[in-house]
Amino acid sequence: MLDTNLQTQLKSYLENLKTPVELITFTDNSPKAQELSQLVAQITELSSLVSHTNGNDTPQAANERHPSMIVKSVATGSEIRFAGLPMGHEFTSLVMALLHSGSHPLKLEPAQIEQVRNLDGSFEFETYISLSCQNCPDVVQALNMMAAINPNIKHTMIDGALFQTEVFDRDVMAVPSVFLNGESFSQGRVSLSDILNKVDSNAGERQANALAEKDNFDFLVVGGGPAGAAAAIYAARKGITTGLVADRFGGQVSDTMAIENFISVKATQGPQLVASLEEHVRDYDVDIMNSNKASQVKRNEQTGLVEVSLENGAVLKSKSVVLATGARWREMNVPGESEYRGKGVAYCPHCDGPLFKGKPVAVIGGGNSGIEAAIDLAGIVEHVTVLEFADTLRADDVLVKKAKSLNNVTIITNAQTTDVIGNGKRVTGLNYNDRITGKNHQVTLAGIFVQIGLMPNTEFLQGDIELTNRGEIITGSRGETSIEGVFAAGDVTNSPYKQIIIAMGSGANAALGAFDYLIRQES
Repeated sequence: MLDTNLQTQLKSYLENLKTPVELITFTDNSPKAQELSQLVAQITELSSLVSHTNGNDTPQAANERHPSMIVKSVATGSEIRFAGLPMGHEFTSLVMALLHSGSHPLKLEPAQIEQVRNLDGSFEFETYISLSCQNCPDVVQALNMMAAINPNIKHTMIDGALFQTEVFDRDVMAVPSVFLNGESFSQGRVSLSDILNKVDSNAGERQANALAEKDNFDFLVVGGGPAGAAAAIYAARKGITTGLVADRFGGQVSDTMAIENFISVKATQGPQLVASLEEHVRDYDVDIMNSNKASQVKRNEQTGLVEVSLENGAVLKSKSVVLATGARWREMNVPGESEYRGKGVAYCPHCDGPLFKGKPVAVIGGGNSGIEAAIDLAGIVEHVTVLEFADTLRADDVLVKKAKSLNNVTIITNAQTTDVIGNGKRVTGLNYNDRITGKNHQVTLAGIFVQIGLMPNTEFLQGDIELTNRGEIITGSRGETSIEGVFAAGDVTNSPYKQIIIAMGSGANAALGAFDYLIRQES
């Protein structure tokens, strides 16, 4: 199960355990159960503080999923559950659960730990994931930490591909999907702060008050993707007070799987690159304010400061600002899309693909993202129908040849999707118009993956800053915008090419432009 290198790494991690951890397994005769047993046996061999109990012999076995495992702290009695085999992206979640159950310190702010510890009531969280989902571990690990802190909080990670009956019965068609005490709680990536804001009614107000009390910044970045991270690092190295406020650190890169064109790094994955970016930013004196979305940016002519208003009501002030809010998946904007978002309409094939195992799906878009999605999905689903609006595919030739070689992939060009259809609970198909003949067609489907490019995150800037007709921020050679003291960088700008490495360079350029602006203001 674990190769030699992985066992060596895990053994070194387990040396950080301070108190005993008990692994309780509930297995059946399935291959996954055998793999789980093998995994647990290897883990227990690596540390004398980890023991194993066969849960099949206990009264609670009838109420547990099979196969599953409980990571139990002997010291506190906390229980963290994994239904399925926590490998792939979730192996890190298992390692962290072992460490936290063994009294290894959590990397959380003391205020957050106290907030979780003081939550009133009983909370039973369940998170449906796919092992190929790069966003799921963040949610799983946040809830696992809550369960490790507060004995009244329980959390179970559930591999949706393994428990298909549950997925169908609960209408889970996107991951991560979180349920609290049996009711739908959230869908998609959420941070610990987001979770606490929902379960603790006063959390949002406390967070807003804390932000409002911050001193003025010299340099404030809005956005935590590659452009924002680069801008923050370049500014902090200049010795000026630097802040970074973002909805989530990493941005769109967190949703990216294989990255093979980042110069000097032959191959990596989005979540790994994001972790490195955040670690690099934290090496400097940068005030990172995660889980906050900007609602307005304006310059106060009386004070000469740029004011960034947040959705929670707080206002941050800075002598200069770099906007690096990035972009998000473009939508089809057809009837039924919003109604069935998360109910069959999806935007991340790596995350949600396993939920459609053995079912027919469509991919909208014939660019690189669309054809790559079709190739990946073809190994999971029954059949993939690719619909491209233009008369030819825009993807690289090597990808097109690969897709055409697969016998369960059908490519249709000159196809204009007109509407998404469903039964009220989930997607059942779509209609498209043949742009050559004018004839309408209907395709029966279980899922639709939209891959038609990106939209800049600039809605909150409408009317306040100069934008292109596509909503991109117009910038000068130094990243300057139409608002004095406000700069912009990355995919949110009118840069013709949207690439990670270009965004980083753009962020550095904007930071240097802002620093030059500050020097001139001081002089």
